[in-house]
Amino acid sequence: MSKISGIGLALGVALALGACGSTKEQDISAGKPVQAIYNEAVNALEAKNYNRAAKLFDDVEREHPYSVWATKAQLMAGYSHYQAGQYDEAVIAIDRFIQLHPGNRDVAYAHYLKALSYYEQISDVVRDQGTTESARTALTEVIRRFPNTRYARDARLKLDLTKDHLAGKEMEVGRYYLMREHYLAAINRFRRVVDDYQTTSHVPEALHRLVESYSALGIENEARKAAAVLGHNFPGSEWYIDSYTIAAGEDVRKKSADKKGFLTRAWDWVF
Repeated sequence: MSKISGIGLALGVALALGACGSTKEQDISAGKPVQAIYNEAVNALEAKNYNRAAKLFDDVEREHPYSVWATKAQLMAGYSHYQAGQYDEAVIAIDRFIQLHPGNRDVAYAHYLKALSYYEQISDVVRDQGTTESARTALTEVIRRFPNTRYARDARLKLDLTKDHLAGKEMEVGRYYLMREHYLAAINRFRRVVDDYQTTSHVPEALHRLVESYSALGIENEARKAAAVLGHNFPGSEWYIDSYTIAAGEDVRKKSADKKGFLTRAWDWVF
C-alpha cells in the first residue's frame, strides 16, 4: 500500500469514527420518554453543565415536538445558552420561543431574558456599540409591553447604563472631532448627547464642549446659549466654570469673590 493511499485510508477511518460519534451524540435521547429527557436536562442545568442542558432541552423538542414539555424546553434551552455565556445562541432560541408562543404566560420573561442576553455583552465605550443599542431596544420593549412586572422594574435600571454607554460613545467621537478641529462634526455629536441622553452623566461635559466648539467657530450666541443651559442645570460644576472662563475670558478660580458674586456675574454675562 502506498503512503498516500495509507493516509487516505486513515483519514477515511477517522471521518467514519467521527460520524459515528456524532450520530451517537445526536441519538442520545432517541426513544426516551419526554419527561425523562426533560428531567435529565434540568439535572444538567443544576449541575452547571449548561452546554449539555441546552442540547438536552433541544432534544425534548426534537423528539417530542407536540408535547407540553417542548414549549418549556424551548425557553429553557435559551436560558441554558444564556448561563453558558452563549448569548447569540440564547437570542436565537428565545426569539423562536417568542414567535411560536406569543401568548405564553412566560413570554414576559422571554423578552426580559433576551434583553439580558444583549445587556451582558455591553462592552467598553471605545468599541462598537451595536450590542448596546440592541440592549436598549430590548429593554425598552420589556418596559413598554410589561410595565407592571418585576422585569420592567429591573429593565428600567439597566436602561440607564445602556444610555450612559451610548452617550459615552458619542462623547468619544465628539472629542475626536474637536481635537482635530472638525467643529461642526463635533457639535453634531455633542448635541446628540444633550438631546437624546439627557439623564446621563455626560450632559454637563457635552454642554461645555458645545461652548468650546461654538466659540472656536466664532458663533458666540450659540456658545452663550449652551453655557446658559449648563449654568441653569449644573451651576456648581467644573464644566460650567470652564465654560464661563472660555466665553467670558475671566478665570473665576483666580478670583476671591464669593459664590453668590460669581453666580450673579455669570448670570449677567449669559443674559
